[in-house]
Amino acid sequence: MNAFGNGITISSNIGTAPWGASEVNLAHIFHTSIALAMFLTGFLVAVINQLLIRRFDLPRFLDEVVFIACFSYFINLFTSLFSALGLPDLPLPWRLVAGLLGIMTLGCSISFCQRANLLMHPNDDTTNILRFMYCKNKVVRAQLINFSVPLLLTGICWLATGKVYAVNIGTLLCLLVNGR
Repeated sequence: MNAFGNGITISSNIGTAPWGASEVNLAHIFHTSIALAMFLTGFLVAVINQLLIRRFDLPRFLDEVVFIACFSYFINLFTSLFSALGLPDLPLPWRLVAGLLGIMTLGCSISFCQRANLLMHPNDDTTNILRFMYCKNKVVRAQLINFSVPLLLTGICWLATGKVYAVNIGTLLCLLVNGR
């Protein structure tokens, strides 16, 4: 569900979640696939999560790496599929509707994964770690701290190239309502 929603938001170009947007921008800077940029970023976040929990938890680390490997593959697959189906070429109102449905889909899937807490995207686990270990159970504060990293990465990409990709109204929507 998460990869499907992200694929729609990336292809519609109405803006995707902050982490996805930063990874799309990194893919453009390094002339690589979105899948590779997402996998490498997710792997690094999984390592950082180990530092945040202040101990090495091999099962948690492996779960996050397996999740991000599958997730990055499926994001690439869905982005390519929606692009091949012509989503990026649709008139803005249709792309807006599709993109907002994508945002809602990825938001719901993140909520499901975080509530189940079985196999999580490293970025979503970061929010949980921040929430319960550092932010006194305040999910919105934890989410905003988590989102500050990809926003900074996107800003650095913009400074380096003068261009920003995958940032638009959908990104603003994610910032305002994701986490609640």
